[in-house]
Amino acid sequence: MYPEHPAHLPVQRAVTVHQPQPLAPYDPGPSMAMDPYGERQPVVWVPDAYGRMVPMPKHLAPAPLAAPEPRDLTPLPLLDPLAQRFMGAGLGGGALAAGVGYGVGEVISAAAGISGGALVWVAVIVLALRAPARAISSGKGSTVNIRKAVIKRNKFYG
Repeated sequence: MYPEHPAHLPVQRAVTVHQPQPLAPYDPGPSMAMDPYGERQPVVWVPDAYGRMVPMPKHLAPAPLAAPEPRDLTPLPLLDPLAQRFMGAGLGGGALAAGVGYGVGEVISAAAGISGGALVWVAVIVLALRAPARAISSGKGSTVNIRKAVIKRNKFYG
């Protein structure tokens, strides 16, 4: 245990402190002072992720969006011309019969779905429509006399 032994001595390391250089505008120097027009790349302005417009070399820019084709806004005929030709050739009879059959089926299915409560309300409406006019109009067609006699007799002392 010798104090002078190298294993017991503290290790000394050289400490270097980084001193950043102040920022200065880029000076290309005398050899880069000329920038011929023919050697510059074309630049386009594109929006970045935050909506700001930033310059970008044209060969790195995304491809422009193709304009969509204009829509045809002419009004369509009321009846399909192909269906008109089929009807003229006599091929539409089956379609007409199928349409009538579909309508009849809808009516039958609606009639099958009527509940007992709905039938009671239909009966009340039918009875109200068939009631005589005198019953509805509070008896205006006949005369009713109601007589009420009030007799009061006073008896004194019992």
